[in-house]
Amino acid sequence: METYDTIVIGAGLAGLQCARLLASRGISVLLIDRKLSLAQAIHTTGIFVRKTLEDFDIPDYCLGPSIRQVHLYSPSMRAMEFVSAHDEFRIGRMGKLYEHYLNHALKSGVAWLPGTSYLSHSRDAGRLVVRLERQSEDRSVQARYIIAADGAHSRVATNLGLDANREWIVGVEKVFVGVRLNGSPRLLCFLDSALAPGYIGWIAHDGEETHIGVAGYRALFNPLESLNKFRTKTKHIVDLSGAEEIQQRAGTIPIGGVLRRIGNQEGLLIGDAAGAVSPLTAGGLDPCMRLSTFAADVVAEFLKTNDPSVLTAYSGQRFRARFTSRLWARRIASSLRNPAVIELAFRALSTPLLKPLAHHIFFGRGSFPDVPMHFELANSG
Repeated sequence: METYDTIVIGAGLAGLQCARLLASRGISVLLIDRKLSLAQAIHTTGIFVRKTLEDFDIPDYCLGPSIRQVHLYSPSMRAMEFVSAHDEFRIGRMGKLYEHYLNHALKSGVAWLPGTSYLSHSRDAGRLVVRLERQSEDRSVQARYIIAADGAHSRVATNLGLDANREWIVGVEKVFVGVRLNGSPRLLCFLDSALAPGYIGWIAHDGEETHIGVAGYRALFNPLESLNKFRTKTKHIVDLSGAEEIQQRAGTIPIGGVLRRIGNQEGLLIGDAAGAVSPLTAGGLDPCMRLSTFAADVVAEFLKTNDPSVLTAYSGQRFRARFTSRLWARRIASSLRNPAVIELAFRALSTPLLKPLAHHIFFGRGSFPDVPMHFELANSG
């Protein structure tokens, strides 16, 4: 039976980041994913914030042009503009980025099994036996540790006896090229409880690609129907008459914050499986990169020392204490469903007293969760 130090289940951004970091430290890694190609069925819009771009090695060719402007719209289409002196956002070309990170992982020694699903695992003589399915055939491998990067509805989390996400929004978007939109690249956000209950509609335009989408609580809206209505509502802003639709994306976004129990002596959770998404903005790429990097540090140290106490540093409860305000802001935002109330809130945000708060939400430099970049830092406190 094939044996590895660790198996990473899921080759999205979180799984790829963690796998390649572990392999670069000489740890034997098996990386699996249900998809045959990582360029297929991409779920995320892929908006990277400035702090992520500064702290991580994301190659320029995997990113679109920089964005400095944000326009916020009320239900009645009143507009508020925010402009930064810095390049705040770039839209990732996620298929290219996944392939880039996969190539780096393979060069570092990662074993790669596409088109492979996790079924279950058990413990045998001090090691984990992981059952996999590939091309309708079962196979098993041995590993010392499991890393679950299998998304918001993680089967691995359940089998590990760890926490599971309980609160989600769902989103759908279409990606276009050749869109006509006057002015410089920008991010447009629309508050509309009828079309995007509990979240927003968006147009992310970097001059090359344009992403148009909506997200909200699944029980309160029909995503595709809302997207069509949203396109009609915004047709005076964005001209799609000569545009080409190149992709449709959809997915589930956990918004309950980092889960409390995200690791034990058999495995740990990263990315959406760990709830590593901001409850307020539903942004997941920065926390994905940070938590995956920290997980790689912790797992590497655990495999090196075989000391279970090392794993206590990877505590969701510890991270949750740092974002109570975001959870409360999410609860307040989700309760605002009356358009008239949202309109009043929008007008309040446009006042000199509160507009800096909105500016901070869009351009703030904080990260989530604010985890140490290296395991040694976690132990130093």
